[in-house]
Amino acid sequence: MNILVCAKQVPDTAEIKIDWENHTLIRDNVSCVLNPYDGYALEAAAKIKDRNPDTTITVISMGPVRAEEMLRECLAIAADQAYLITDKAFGGSDTYATSYVLAQAIQHIQKKRGMIFDAIFCGKQAIDGDTAQVGPELAEHLGYPQVTSCLKAEEREKEFIVLQERDNNKKVIGVTYPCVVTFTKPDTDPRFPTFKRKLAARKAAIPHISSTDIKGIDLRYAGIKGSPTKVRKTYVQATKTKGVMIESENIEKIIQELCNAVSKICEIRR
Repeated sequence: MNILVCAKQVPDTAEIKIDWENHTLIRDNVSCVLNPYDGYALEAAAKIKDRNPDTTITVISMGPVRAEEMLRECLAIAADQAYLITDKAFGGSDTYATSYVLAQAIQHIQKKRGMIFDAIFCGKQAIDGDTAQVGPELAEHLGYPQVTSCLKAEEREKEFIVLQERDNNKKVIGVTYPCVVTFTKPDTDPRFPTFKRKLAARKAAIPHISSTDIKGIDLRYAGIKGSPTKVRKTYVQATKTKGVMIESENIEKIIQELCNAVSKICEIRR
């Protein structure tokens, strides 16, 4: 079985900075990490490989050259091979443009290797955008069936049996190959890389894929120019006002003061 995992290097949420003029995140000189949800997708693939050692896990990412650090982390955890899609022409892509480029790159890799990935695993969303759009859009570009927000996946002869997390329950779904599955946080934590795999990951060659490598790609649908999403305003949410403590041993008095406070809030909002 061949599984492709899409991974993204994201800024550490504790150090996020914003370019107020261009309405984008400042990624230079900011500590970056593997998007946690993509880590869950990689762990789901690794569990399949635990059961079927012949499984090959390939990781792909779109980003700047320094995203190689994150890809090496993926190699150290469970991946067998990694590719980095990097080109200035792809910079500033929104979710639609990103999914288009990823789809084109995936088809390029499949042609080059003379195979088709049985499944494409993605994180449910990236913590720097929280849109949860790239996985589903990628499935649409490729024409694959998709299941989102999954906790685990078990392989069968012609399909995956996945456990999908819903608002009030969980659902078991079957999805045929090839397919796209996105993952959310499971009950267990992902595995850590071993020392042996870390050493191997340091020496691993990570091929770069640029726009000139992908035959037939239409750059009108990539980068800022190919992104239909336009950010009109970027702002930091105002800090909430300090709460009011109502202290009294008289319950009736507390209830009356609480009602008065709620009434004032309602009047202000009118």
